[in-house]
Amino acid sequence: MKNLMLGMAAIAVVGFFAAAPQQAEARPQYLKGFIAKYDIAEAKEKKCGVCHGEGGKNKKMVSDYGKALGKALGKKNVKSADDIASGLDEAAKADAGDGKTFGDVLKSGKLPAAAE
Repeated sequence: MKNLMLGMAAIAVVGFFAAAPQQAEARPQYLKGFIAKYDIAEAKEKKCGVCHGEGGKNKKMVSDYGKALGKALGKKNVKSADDIASGLDEAAKADAGDGKTFGDVLKSGKLPAAAE
């Protein structure tokens, strides 16, 4: 009987942790603002991969454009569409290399270099 009670308690603890909500860090409002501003078909496919490494799967790897956008936004998880649009405008002014800005690259219909 004691083993049965211990087993039931263990199952309850495991069930509690399995049912606990997972914290999501996704920021779909950034992608939505990006696509609204630049409408680059490849961005719709890459989604988070526009700024993050391994096609968007590695959130710790951030491209130079993603870093510029983060700096322009000034804080994490900005929700306001106007603030995101302003951040996108500011990030577009940053240096993309080869004497071009990220804005120049994006206006040509290409995405900035991926995170490495």
